[in-house]
Formats: sequence, C-alpha cells, structure tokens
Amino acid sequence: MPSSSVISSLPLDAVLLGDNCERLAQFPPECVDLVVTSPPYDDLRTYGGHSWDFYGVAWLLKRVLKPGGVIVWNVADATKDGSETGTSMRQALHFQSLGMNLHDTMIYASDKPPLTHNRYEQAWEYMFVLTKGKPKAWNPLVRQASNPGGKSGKFIHAANAGYAQANGTKPTAEKVVERNIWSYATGQEKSGHPAPFPDQLARDHVASWSNPGDLVLDPFAGSGTTLKAAKELGRRFIGIEINPEYLAICNRRIAQEMLAL
Repeated sequence: MPSSSVISSLPLDAVLLGDNCERLAQFPPECVDLVVTSPPYDDLRTYGGHSWDFYGVAWLLKRVLKPGGVIVWNVADATKDGSETGTSMRQALHFQSLGMNLHDTMIYASDKPPLTHNRYEQAWEYMFVLTKGKPKAWNPLVRQASNPGGKSGKFIHAANAGYAQANGTKPTAEKVVERNIWSYATGQEKSGHPAPFPDQLARDHVASWSNPGDLVLDPFAGSGTTLKAAKELGRRFIGIEINPEYLAICNRRIAQEMLAL
C-alpha cells in the first residue's frame, strides 16, 4: 500500500488534461478507492474525435485500485447491421480475466429511450460493479418495503385463492435494500456535454461504494458528473479528460459546486 505522502502527492480534487492511459501510468499503485465512469460506447458518439485504449485503461485501473476497491463501469452497445455488438459484456469479462470480480451486473433504466425502430425500444444500460476482492465500503441504498410488518416465509398455492403465505417467521422490516435496477430521468443535465449521465446516478454509486475521505476517480471525466458527486459527498476526487472543451465544463461545474458549499 502506498504511503499517505505518496497519495497526497497526487493532484487531488482536480481534473487532468490528457490521455487517460498516460495519466494513469503516473499514479502510484493501489491509491484509488472507487472508480465511477462511463466510457464512450463503441462509436456511438465522436467525443471530439478522440480514441482510447480499452485494454490499457482496464489494466491501469486494476493497478491503481486499492484492495477492496470498486469500479462502476457504465456502458451500452451500438447496433450494427441489425446486431448489437456485445462490446459491453466482453469488457466485463476482460476485467474478470485480469482478476477482478464481477460483483454485480446492475441496470440503469432510462425513461426516455432512443428510437430503435424494428425492435423494442432500448431503455437501459449496464452498470458493471467490478471489485478487487471483497468491497471494503458498502453503504446500501434502501427503499420502503412493499409489505412492512408482514410475515416472511414460504408461499404455497391455495386452491381457488391464488398464492397464500405460510410458515411465517418474523415481521418484515420497514426498509429493505434497493434492487439492482435503478431508474433515472434523462435529459435534465444541461452541461454542454453530448452524453452526461444523471447526477443522481453518480451520487448513488459514490455513496454506495465509498466512504467520506476516500479517493474517487473518473478516467473519462466528461462533464464532471462523478467528480461533482464526490465533492458533494465529502470524497476526494481526480478526473482525467482528453478533450479541452469538456475539461472546461468539468472545472466550471466543480467550481460552481464548491461555491455553493
């Protein structure tokens, strides 16, 4: 594990301009607690014409991640010649081949899906939760239970009465852990970036998989959504962005958040 002095030598609470592989190679090993990022999906958007090296990024993210650290990898697939590319799942399996755990395959559901014509409307994306061993931080989101105070137990079929509960053991809790399908409204983030993900999505992952004071990284900083969430929740952060226009958006949004605080 790197010493605190080595970690403090990192440019904390900043967005770095440049290629993410080149920048990540300058980081000490095992210095990052959480990565929340959304890389470019296939070639759906140009993002200023910049290319990136998935295999290099994946290896370097594992290198800089602390034991127990988490990567949240939000991706989707393009459709080419009538077939989805499957790039998303291949990326998750590659992280596994590097020794990462595929801790959870989560779904980000959108209420404004794009038109897809001769198939059902595409309304979700993957949020792969990849871990370096057992997650050291776990702060689950909770929701109201559908049957608070009811009896838990097995269900048996009762003739002419549908399903009836039997062998109840104890009352169910008022709150239960949230499911792994998260729904968010889209189109509300007016940042100037072509594909920002929802602010609340970033906040929910930062809150779930890190603790105050932890270091959060986004190697595809984009409009700075992850970094803004980290700042709001009392985490340290580093972003990497290759596009100078998007870097300016990141810095503006972070500065606005710091002013509000």
